[in-house]
Amino acid sequence: MADYAQRNGGNRGGYNNRKRRFREDDETDRRSSRRAYQEPAHLKVRKQLLSVAESPFKKTDEEIQIIAETVAEHSEDDEIRSNFPDLVLQIVVEQALKIPFVAAVILALNHKRPNLAQEVLARVTTTLNEHFRTGAWREVKLLLRFLACLQGILKAEGVFPVLEELFSRSADLQAASIDDSLGLAIVKIILLTIPYIMASSASGFEAHAGNLLEKTDIIASAPHALEALVDPYPGSGDDLGQESQSIISLLQKQLVAEAAQSWELVCLPRPWHTLPVNDEDKPATPTKHTLPPIIVPSSVLPGVRPQLPEVYFSVYADQDVETVPPTSNIASLILRDSLVDTINSLDYNRNATAKFLIDLDCYFAPETFVKRATPFDRLKDIEAGKSTWKPEDVAVDAVFSQLLQLPNAEHKLVYYHAVLTESCKIAPAAIAPCLGRAIRYLYRSVDAMDLELEYRFMDWFTHHLSNFGFTWKWTEWVDDVELSLAKPKKAFIVGALEKEIRLSFAQRIRGTLPEPYQALITEAKDKDIPDFKYDSDYAPYAPQAREILRLLRAKAPDSEIGTQLTSIEAEALSLGVEDPLIPSTDAYMTAICFIGSKSLSHVLSCIERCKERLLALGPRSEAARRQIITSVMQYWAEKPGVGVNVVDKLLNYTILTPISVINWALADNICRGMILTHAHIYEMVASTMHKVTNRVRQIVIARNQPALPAEQVAILEETLEREREHMKDLFATVQDALIGVSSGTVDEMAESRNQDTEGETLLRGWGDRWLRVFRRKMAVEESWIGEMMTIYEAMDAEVEATAKVSNGDRAQEKDVDNGIS
Repeated sequence: MADYAQRNGGNRGGYNNRKRRFREDDETDRRSSRRAYQEPAHLKVRKQLLSVAESPFKKTDEEIQIIAETVAEHSEDDEIRSNFPDLVLQIVVEQALKIPFVAAVILALNHKRPNLAQEVLARVTTTLNEHFRTGAWREVKLLLRFLACLQGILKAEGVFPVLEELFSRSADLQAASIDDSLGLAIVKIILLTIPYIMASSASGFEAHAGNLLEKTDIIASAPHALEALVDPYPGSGDDLGQESQSIISLLQKQLVAEAAQSWELVCLPRPWHTLPVNDEDKPATPTKHTLPPIIVPSSVLPGVRPQLPEVYFSVYADQDVETVPPTSNIASLILRDSLVDTINSLDYNRNATAKFLIDLDCYFAPETFVKRATPFDRLKDIEAGKSTWKPEDVAVDAVFSQLLQLPNAEHKLVYYHAVLTESCKIAPAAIAPCLGRAIRYLYRSVDAMDLELEYRFMDWFTHHLSNFGFTWKWTEWVDDVELSLAKPKKAFIVGALEKEIRLSFAQRIRGTLPEPYQALITEAKDKDIPDFKYDSDYAPYAPQAREILRLLRAKAPDSEIGTQLTSIEAEALSLGVEDPLIPSTDAYMTAICFIGSKSLSHVLSCIERCKERLLALGPRSEAARRQIITSVMQYWAEKPGVGVNVVDKLLNYTILTPISVINWALADNICRGMILTHAHIYEMVASTMHKVTNRVRQIVIARNQPALPAEQVAILEETLEREREHMKDLFATVQDALIGVSSGTVDEMAESRNQDTEGETLLRGWGDRWLRVFRRKMAVEESWIGEMMTIYEAMDAEVEATAKVSNGDRAQEKDVDNGIS
């Protein structure tokens, strides 16, 4: 027995010393009870408010009441009092779809704890004043919308005096310049705030809204100078089932029509109708508050992002059954505006954005949409009078409106690509058919579409296919494969396949295509590393070029490489070559491309080592500098996208200049305008011009920073003047080259006239399309610079005037002090 006890540890606490249980142990539960976790009130409120109205399986009115009761019950909690107003502000600014529901929480809270509602109002107006001061106009719009939903608990006229003050600023801006864009943006904010006031729990403001609409009509109905340049389908709206309309003029018409129908605003949710009732079973009389002072500055700022006219755009305009609201219905812009604000505010979280898009029907009135994922074919069976709007179509339409917005999208285009991809992953059965119909509509519109939008569509289309196995019903477009490359649809197909190869490899893409497309992907595209042309003994200067390649691989001193380049130049002179730097540059740059062909890091490393010699070429010969581009693009002829990327890096190193890239593309290689049909050439020219315009904008922003020393301001103004002239010269060079193609006066086109009338007409059309894009870019830059400089000059004048007044006051005080003494 002792041996057994020792073997099992005995009484010494050894291994496997289990505690013995006896019968009497079962009569008493010796386990200590675990204390139940009590979630802090502020965290509970945060979770509830962040998820309000998100689920179609919960009753939103009950959610609102529970949140209001929880906040009221813990109103003395410091965490609640400090965090709750901040959370309300955060949701209002980031999740525009929830604004009416958050407002309903405040209305319900006002019945229980009016002092907390007053604190929220104070925090909102303080933040609103700050956004007015900095020119954050989206935040201004959303906070005004929140206050509009609270109109029922505001004394007197509530939000209307603020809207009147805003209109006054807009009128001043329009009077100063008829081409002003900021004034239009402010009027748009006013017009988008009115529906929420009229749908609020307040009543009796029809006259106020009508008077404001009469005033805004003057500005909203006047066309803007840039409006024609941002038309997505210039001159072809009737052919596509939709006519381009300015959003602000469309909104004005819709609101006037809604006023004539007693402000029904059927699509807007009204969660405040479920407020608590008193003993008489009538709505309790709310405590009303005076709206804290809201100060609209006399000189308003445009903000970081340019405020430009917008045109309504839809990819579902020509369908047999309406799946999105028509432009005659106010819902088209109310839904679009809330979705666009959500998309652009949540750019840091594409997954959350996609979830909001999928749950769109939760945030608007019941019966606004059909059931989710309803097939398009079944919409015809819905009885007359009921909505046929698909929430998926409305959401996808809003994303495309931003992806294809002119002149510029607010965020990088890849963000909108990612939102559509995530939406398709979350709800493939609902979103995939919507995207299919959108793709078909856009492809049908390619001939009439603005060229910049065509390339944005191409980029998204190929990127989207890369996320879903490169599968598409290419057989639908098979008739267009035999068209001339000058036809926009054929150019789109060729450009799309090139981009697909950049995202994958040629053999993979060839395997996804029907037989008629096979010829568009040649066998040469299968090579990951293109051949070094100087490996052939028949190539001129082949021995020296091969030696240059060997020396570069061995990282030999530059002097040894220079010897071989000098040998090429001497041989070229003996052969009568006018500029011997051209063949030597070709051999040198081709060797660099061959060594760097493995990856981008390889080519960057090689360029970095050879940078000094490449930089010295430009001052010696402009033709040799352009030969660098020729060598790169010839080496990557089968994969031109890679060549464009290398040229972009050479621009960053200042080895190439913007004017050399422009002249290479639009002067040296214009080829009767045929070069304009290639997607990679547009990418090269547009990217180059963007670098130039972006630099000018950065200088303008730096110049307009407050409290800069006078010396620094003078330096920045001098730099701005020089860079602005450089930008104008570049745009003039681009436009001169494109006018030659558009008018048919390019030498090669003039010589070949009357030989191919149809082909020449098509090429001249390409010249028109390019010309429109770059004229718009120039007009936008000039408009933005002029507007920014005018506003900041006015601010500088105001600061000087304030300083004079304060100096005068101090002088007067000093005189008074002297008199007393």
